[in-house]
Amino acid sequence: MNRALLIVYLLPWLSLLRIGLRKPRLIDDPPRRGRRVSVIVPARNEAINIAGVVQSILETDYDPFEVIVVNDRSTDDTAAIVRGVASQDVRVRLIEGAELPEGWFGKPWACAQGAREATGELLLFTDADTRHHPGLLGHAVGGLERHGAQLLTVVPRLQCVSFWERLVMPQIVFLLSQRYPPREINRPRRLRDVIANGQFILVTRESYDRVGGHGKVHASVAEDLALAQAYYRNGERIYCAFAADLMETRMYRDLRGLIEGWSKNIFLGSQASFPDEPWRRAATPLMLVAAMLFWLVPLALLGLSGLGVPGLPDATGAAVSATLFWVAVTTGMRIPPWYGLGYPLGVAMSVYIVTRSIARGSRRVEWRGRVYSSASAGSAGAGPRVT
Repeated sequence: MNRALLIVYLLPWLSLLRIGLRKPRLIDDPPRRGRRVSVIVPARNEAINIAGVVQSILETDYDPFEVIVVNDRSTDDTAAIVRGVASQDVRVRLIEGAELPEGWFGKPWACAQGAREATGELLLFTDADTRHHPGLLGHAVGGLERHGAQLLTVVPRLQCVSFWERLVMPQIVFLLSQRYPPREINRPRRLRDVIANGQFILVTRESYDRVGGHGKVHASVAEDLALAQAYYRNGERIYCAFAADLMETRMYRDLRGLIEGWSKNIFLGSQASFPDEPWRRAATPLMLVAAMLFWLVPLALLGLSGLGVPGLPDATGAAVSATLFWVAVTTGMRIPPWYGLGYPLGVAMSVYIVTRSIARGSRRVEWRGRVYSSASAGSAGAGPRVT
């Protein structure tokens, strides 16, 4: 057994200690009530999700609030479902989204329209694929006030149900957890330290208007990242907390959705995360692919040794460590542990998604029936065109 190689593959275990603590926790912030919250849900072709998220918000123990669903030119039954809910509860409003302007992506445009119609002192932007527990909104407002923040975002529990979700999502989630630990987001030293999770962004109305709202990030694929950067640049405080006890999400339901969603986000988003560091931006493709292929090295060495290639280090210990590592990660995500044994397949699919995202770059971004070209990775520039 090669000790040096084994040590290299034992080091990632140290990162699990930081992730496993899951601190700070939103549930530790005492809940508050009284400030009117406008909950804004941008929705494009979300018939499968929209009733669930709206109903979960309506079950909140917080008061006062309103729910604004922005129907972003859906071609399914999204609008009809929301109308049905709104007819039974006056706290729900449906806004029919206007035509997408030149230079905008769909989600920031929908969010901007919702914010324009909102009456709340606080604005909550949340996605249709989320589910809110009754205490979530109260604890979020409490956390915003307790930490003196103008933007609060959370890390929810991620549901992984299908085969490919359980193989691929751990790969992506682990990369993101290493890149953006909440404690660094809460004490940023540089612009590249901050991010927000677009599934749940709670802001004060005053700060949103000061920063320029979603109009400031209209040309960004990763509008949540760009919004957090805009807040940082403007001197506003950002707070991020774990909220697995209070919120859950299922981002994708099949392999096609996984490929489309992460192909849209992962390359342009990772480049945008280094806005002031050109050399890091240039190295992003190599860093992404290398971070994933790293996990296949021990297995490759074992395979080559089995073929009789001389002079290779014994990778048995490293392979065992890597396998047990991914069993631990999948177990921590409440995925059956045996999916960790299939991590090489998850790595292979993740590498395909990353390379697809890199190859498309800003030339072609697809999402929910829209195809954008000449997309901007950051918050500046002419922005995308719908083709």
